[in-house]
Amino acid sequence: MTNLKVPAAAPVDLEGDLASLRGDCARMVPHWAAPDRITARPVSPSLIHGVTVPPKSARLLDAMSDYGD
Repeated sequence: MTNLKVPAAAPVDLEGDLASLRGDCARMVPHWAAPDRITARPVSPSLIHGVTVPPKSARLLDAMSDYGD
């Protein structure tokens, strides 16, 4: 059996709502610092190898319209 005892100083809403989720996220912000900027560098096509696409999938993608036009 699981012990769900929670200290009185830290009430927990087991049902959860948007306000409690936002509070949890605000408390986690200091732990998840993101870098100021991430720059992606292009990769030379000669370095990409070993990728195989089944013929059926390639035909499906070839038949699809690009961006709905």
